[in-house]
Parts: sequence; C-alpha cells; structure tokens
Amino acid sequence: MIKRKVVRTLQGRHAVDGAGVKLVRVLSNTEAKDFDPFLMLDSFDSLDFDDYVAGFPMHPHRGIETITYLIKGKIEHEDSMGNKDAILEGESQWMTAGSGILHQEMPVKSDRMLGFQLWLNLPSEQKMTDPAYLSITNNMIPVVQTDEAEIRILTGSFGGTQGTKPSYIQVSVFDISLKADKSIQIPTNPNETVFIFLIEGQALIDGQSIREKSAVLFGCGDYIQVSADKGGPLRFIFYSGQALHEPIAWGGPIVMNTREELQLAFEELRKGTFIKHS
Repeated sequence: MIKRKVVRTLQGRHAVDGAGVKLVRVLSNTEAKDFDPFLMLDSFDSLDFDDYVAGFPMHPHRGIETITYLIKGKIEHEDSMGNKDAILEGESQWMTAGSGILHQEMPVKSDRMLGFQLWLNLPSEQKMTDPAYLSITNNMIPVVQTDEAEIRILTGSFGGTQGTKPSYIQVSVFDISLKADKSIQIPTNPNETVFIFLIEGQALIDGQSIREKSAVLFGCGDYIQVSADKGGPLRFIFYSGQALHEPIAWGGPIVMNTREELQLAFEELRKGTFIKHS
C-alpha cells in the first residue's frame, strides 16, 4: 500500500463575491488543472450577519455542478425552474447547472454561517444536460463512528458504508471530525484526484503543520493519513474524483470546453435564450 504524499498546499484567501458576501476563496481558475475535476472552492465562516446578508442574487450557471454544504447556518435558494427550498445545518444541495440555470442563494441570519461551495466540472458530453437538483438531507447522510473520528458520507463509500450517488459525476465527499491528537487513514482510488480542505483546526501531514482554511492536494497512492495538530480537534472535508483531462474555457459562472462555447453562452444570456429548460 502506497501512502499519498502532499504535493501542493493552498491557504485560502479573503474575497468578496455575490452582492458583497465576505468569504474565503480556496480554489479558483488558476488551480483547475491540478485539481481536475474540481474547479472552485469557497469557504464561509462568519459570526457576523453583515458579512453575508447581501447573498447571491439571481445569476447564471452552465457546464458545471455546484455542491453547497452547511455545517452551521441556513441558506434559502430558488431558481428559474420554479424550485424554492432551503439548505439546513448538516445538509447539502447538489445542483447540476447543465445547459443553463438562473438561481439565487440567500443566507439567513444565523449564530454562525459555516460551510463551503464546490464547483465540479461536467465532461463535454454532459455540459448541456438538463439542469437538476439533488438535495442531500441529514437522513441521507450515513455516519461512521470510529475511536478516532466521525465520518459523515455525503457521497462515495467509506468502510463499506455508501453515501448518496449523484446522477452524473461520481465523486467522494466526506465530512470528517477527528479527535485531538488522533490520526486517520483514508483509503483512496489510485486513479482519482484527492485533496482535503481544513475547515476547522490544524492538521499534521507528513510532519508538516497545516493551517485551518487550507486545501491539501495529494499525489498518487492508495491512502492518505491525516492527524489533528496543536492539541485540538480537526474537522476537514475529503474530496476524491476522476480527472477529466479536458480543455477548460472559464468565464465567471460558466465553464465550457472552448472559447466559442463560452462566447455563445454569454451571447444567449444577452439575447434571453440562455435557459433551455424551465
């Protein structure tokens, strides 16, 4: 069994997006090649309503899936297909933008807003698929308890326990709470891109202390090993997925394969023909 080594560490940086939401941007278009098929990763962690009250008013997406996961807080959302719902604590919304969707995400005042949104690239043959939602509620998330950790399985499989299976891209996403001074080994598919995001606490990996709100990309191998550092517990998100190895043409909320496809999407937005399904 080969242990994966750390090949890249990224510290999240403060950013403002939407109508003025303060967040931590961890992955962006400059990291897309290394983290393929994962595109953008934003983390939010605030005790101040003013940081996120403006939210993300109606905006377009095409060619990707967005995965929003809340540990604390509440986000109300609605879209051009007439859907209207809310993401609650411990739940995830998996949105397939496909051929195009307009949606908005408006955080609700909470004691703490903690979670992330991840963009997942769709392969070329599925970029124009029908838009869809998958709501992963608390009762759909199995929990594995060990002496060292609690593992919440949003998607994928851990220790023989299977999480929800998405319709298109089969990736693994685990929310792992590791006890102070404990370590965990996570088996990985040798053919997939694997990284973790430290959402709370510090990690010790390969003798290296890594700060909270950092992404850690691993090289090839059969498993990763992560330890809690600095005498405190660690909460991190594990991601694993098959790289697409396809060209990326990325413009704001739209990710296609060619410049021509990207230009067409924005032309359709201007003409009012962007939405194919409602």
